[in-house]
Formats: sequence, structure tokens, C-alpha cells
Amino acid sequence: MWRKGFCSTTSSALNNKKWDALVIGGGHNGLTAAAYLAQSGLSVAVLERRHLIGGAAITEELIPGFKFSRCSYLQSLLRPSIIRDLELHRHGLKLLKRSPSSFTPCLDGRYLLLGPDAELNHSEISKFSKQDADAYPRYEDQLEKFCKFMDPLIDSSPPEVHQGVSSFNSRLKHKLQKSEFWAHCLHQSVSMGQQGLVDFMDLLLSPASNVLNRWFESEVLKATLATDAVIGTTGNTQTPGSGYVLLHHVMGETDGERGIWSYVEGGMGSVSMAIGNAAKEAGVTILTDAEVSKLMINDSHTVTGVILADGTQVQSSVVLSNATPYKTFMELVPENILPDDFTRAVKHSDYSSATTKINLAVDKLPNFKSCNLNYPEAGPQHMGTIHIGSERMEEIDTACQESMSGLPSKRPVIEMTIPSVLDKTISPPGKHVINLFIQYTPYKPNDGSWEDPAYRESFAQRCFRLIDEYAPGFSSSVIGYDMLAPPDLERIIGLTGGNIFHGAMGLDSLFLMRPVKGWSNYRTPVRGLYLCGSGAHPGGGVMGAPGRNAARVVIDDIKG
Repeated sequence: MWRKGFCSTTSSALNNKKWDALVIGGGHNGLTAAAYLAQSGLSVAVLERRHLIGGAAITEELIPGFKFSRCSYLQSLLRPSIIRDLELHRHGLKLLKRSPSSFTPCLDGRYLLLGPDAELNHSEISKFSKQDADAYPRYEDQLEKFCKFMDPLIDSSPPEVHQGVSSFNSRLKHKLQKSEFWAHCLHQSVSMGQQGLVDFMDLLLSPASNVLNRWFESEVLKATLATDAVIGTTGNTQTPGSGYVLLHHVMGETDGERGIWSYVEGGMGSVSMAIGNAAKEAGVTILTDAEVSKLMINDSHTVTGVILADGTQVQSSVVLSNATPYKTFMELVPENILPDDFTRAVKHSDYSSATTKINLAVDKLPNFKSCNLNYPEAGPQHMGTIHIGSERMEEIDTACQESMSGLPSKRPVIEMTIPSVLDKTISPPGKHVINLFIQYTPYKPNDGSWEDPAYRESFAQRCFRLIDEYAPGFSSSVIGYDMLAPPDLERIIGLTGGNIFHGAMGLDSLFLMRPVKGWSNYRTPVRGLYLCGSGAHPGGGVMGAPGRNAARVVIDDIKG
């Protein structure tokens, strides 16, 4: 289903021509880059290793009748300008807003619902703390103000130092662009005011626990918000800089509403399909089953094309890699090409992961004993992200510490979503698709191996039993499931170390430091080779910004 409109590798498709640009990897960023390049008049081919496009934003029907968003599972970060520029709604993108957007059941019989409705939020938080209910709108307003400050940074190429030999006009243009960038940042800083800047730096540098403890007193509210600060990372709420990850996960929007996450009709593969359709309409050739094994680089360290796994050579003087930095520079670039300091920086970057994704087919909705609202089918408790096993920040930190000791968490932190309550296209009538995003699971556990089916099954059942504590009978509703532990995310999806962000999102690996210091503007030490995936600025998530920004740099380099 998800291959429709795209073709497998054939010699006729490649046509022995020299392309203006090649894109390695048909993930959403690679497709975005390809679409913008083609719209500028360049001939572009996308080479995807798997049988379907999308990278981590895919939909796969692994159990008949049930379509899983196999890796990424929610949409919010995709830049509004990309949706407009590529006319993604015309190409089939349909967003399904969630309200409420969050549900945290408690074992003591209470629960917390949160969402875009301010009155609901005040009423729900007041059950735990009137003070927190009054503070929550101010907290949201502050985060929104910080997100507005971040917007131009996300949509721009970092003002990197000038690289390589170039003309006087090129150097002058580069200096003007840098001056314009920093002038804009200065203007934004002045408009925010000194206190606002101090608060912003506090959020960036502090552990999320410190930030949330200063704002709130209710443990369940703090824990619910803290999950955004640790999701996809190996850190906990006390990790310095985890406040930025919290911000990173609220800086998106849906149809102009800030911080609103949505399901996508047809699953996350529909995002990639819409971008792919826009790219194809612009003239891009998209090839699946086209694994790139090596880059072709001449004696002057300039890229000349790629070699596919079947030996086919594809010619181009411009190649954009949507693969991780490690895959790109340690595996695709031939040895003895890159500078030693660059190689060391890439090799020793943090690609660790403690994330496992389980996708389930179930025959009924979970019945949460703390929230029996007597709805005939799906109720508000089923609409948004359901937080299991994180009623206190200490529970998150304990689960993290167990993973750091080499053991999967005894009581994992689970984010459950049930997209089929809003999307009727992904499951049979009366049945549902459930996504479990689970932390913390080490890449190489000390007590077993993810390659052992019994070990995998044991951990899955551990997660199901934890959900049973909140929704009795959940385990018995499971028809079947698909599980992606960190090594599976690496092997199947292509995520080095299983890291969903193509590399850690710590403060030492953001902006001018991403992917490594001195090479944050999508260019690389190999002339004609660019990085366009989540390992480049501004980082991970189904955002599209790395792809769009990289394409602009390429167009600028080609057309001057």
C-alpha cells in the first residue's frame, strides 16, 4: 500500500545520467530536501534502502487489518512553512487533533486530563493543587514565548564560520547573512527583556526537575510534564539541559495552534507519502530497494556520486545524506578522506538509546479503573497520550537508573497512544491500534539479549502487566504486537544505536555543535556532500527543517 507511486531500482530509472543531486535515504527530511531542490529546477533522485519510503515516519500493516505507525507516532513539529510550500494537505495530509491531549491515571483512583481547553486544565489540575491550576497558564505562556524565540533559529542555517576556498562575492554574502542572523537574534533578545532571557537560559541549562519544582507542587502534574523532557533520551528529570528537550517537544503546532500534537490519518506514513507526492510532482525520481553502499569521491575530495549495493554507479556532483552522521561519515565515506578531528568527533558522538516501541493490535479499548466515565466507546481518557508508570518524577528517575545499570526498567515509563479512536482507517471496526513508547531499555542489557525471543516476550509482558494495574484485563485484549528494541531501531529503521534523534539532543550537540563543531551548516569536509537528516540542525522529530534548510544551502551553493 505505502509503495504506491514509487518504483524499485531499475537501470532504466537511473538511466545512466548524471543527476544534479542525489539524496541518500527516503525519510521525511530527505524527501523534503528533494522536493525543494526539484522545485528550484534541479534533477533529483532519492535512493531509499527499504521497500518503502518514510524512514522513521512510516505506516506498515504487520498484522492483517491493523496499520501501525511503526516508529514515530505523533505529528506536531513539521514546520508550517513546509506544509504550505509543498501543499501537503492537497497531497493527502490530514491531521486529526487530539482533545484532551494527555491522560495520567493514578493507582489511588485519581486521574489528570490536560489539553487545549483552559477551563478543563484548571478544573483537572485543581483536583491536585489550586496553586498549580493558577500557575499552569503562566507556565504555558512562558513556553510559548520561548518557542517564538526559537522559531527563526529552527528555520535558518546556523551562522557557521566560512569553509573552504570561495570568491570574494561569496565571502561577502556569507558575512552579510551572518550579520543579519545575529542582528535578528539581538532584536529578539531585546524584545524578550533581561528577565525573559534569564528564564530562557534557566530552562535551557537546568534539569527539568528543577524547572518543574519551581513552577508546581503536584507530583502527578510534574511527572506528566516531565515525560516530555526525557522522551527519546537516556537521561532522567535531573539531567542538566533536559529542560531544552521539554521545550523541543512543545515547540510544534497543528493548524496554527501551538503545542498541539495530532494523529495523522492513515498513520505517520501518510506524512512521508504526502511529501513524496509533492516531490514527485516537482519531478523527483524516488527509488526504493536502492541501498547506497559507498560514496564516490575523487582525489580532490569532491563527491562524484554513489555506488549502490548491487554495484550500480549513480553519478552526481551533489549528494545529500539523510542517514545518521555515523552512517554517513563512518560507513559511506571511504577511509582516509575525512580530517582526523572530524572523524573522531563523529565517531564519539552520543548515539545511545534507551527506547523501545511496541505496536499492538487489540480487540477492545483499555478500561482505566480510575476513569470510568461511562462512554459507550472511546472517552476523553483514550484521545491523547496516556502516561503509565510515571505518577512521580522519582519513578522516572528510578526507571532511568536501572537502565544505566544495564537492566530494562522494572516499571517502565510508558506513553500509550490509541490513534484508532480518531483514525478509522487503521484498524477493523471495533478493534484498535495501540502504540507504546517505552523507556528505559539499554541497547545491550546485562541480563539477556534482545535477539532472544523469550527475553523480548518477557519484557513485553512486563509492560502489559504494568498497564493491567491501571486498566485490568488489558493483557487479554492483545491480538498481536510488533516490538522494536534499540538494536531493531538501528537494523530496520537505520537509527545508529537506536537513537530516534540521529544523535543525542544535549546542549553540547545542538545548533553550532550539531553534528560536530565547525560543520553545523549542512556542508561537510567532502565538497558536494551535505547532511540533511535529524543529525543536523535543528535535530530530531518529524520536523522537516533539516531537509528544507539543507536544500536551501545546496541551492545557494549551486546557483550562487
